[in-house]
Amino acid sequence: MKKWTTVDQALTPDGKTISLNEHDGSYAIRVAGIPLMSTRQHASEEKLAELACARVREIRRARVLVGGLGFGFTLKAALTALAADATVVMAEVLGAVIAWNRNPAFPLAAEALADPRVIVLQQDVGEVIREARGSFDSIILDVDNGPAALSTDGNRRLYDSTGLHNARAALRPAGCLAFWSVAPDPAFEKLMTQAGFSVEVQRCRSHVRSGSWHTLFLGRLK
Repeated sequence: MKKWTTVDQALTPDGKTISLNEHDGSYAIRVAGIPLMSTRQHASEEKLAELACARVREIRRARVLVGGLGFGFTLKAALTALAADATVVMAEVLGAVIAWNRNPAFPLAAEALADPRVIVLQQDVGEVIREARGSFDSIILDVDNGPAALSTDGNRRLYDSTGLHNARAALRPAGCLAFWSVAPDPAFEKLMTQAGFSVEVQRCRSHVRSGSWHTLFLGRLK
């Protein structure tokens, strides 16, 4: 039986080890040895982008921010859902994750990152949001395991009241803010409502018809 092989590793901003691992053609990213994502499970990430971009395709020169590159499934689904004149700003704080996805030796997201609609920023998506004002038609955040299961402490700021208000300010009228989460979180849903969003919560399996259930939070400006 084949074992998982560590292909590469780097450090997160708070000093944890993040690694790219391979097993029989599949890839996984782990943080401090704990699995964070896998190429074997990505249906919920694709669904997140599909829902977040559903109303954006008809907007001329739409701008979408995607936070968290992972293996590029969210980015690729957003590109599929958007028109040819759209712009997707892809924010990923870890240079290693960008390099893994750009490496043509790995079957990841090199083609999506080379799409002329994509602008890649090696930057904390929270900083991108704080610096923006009325800039995006949709913000899609798949940066961690959700508001209650954080692999990187700094991500907490995306899910608190200040982070939600910053995201609201970064959106254009009728904009959408979407979060991926490994589990339901009624308290976070309430916090989104208090920040001025009309909130819809959907559950989606990690595979199309099987696997773990994940939670998608969709907030639209009231």
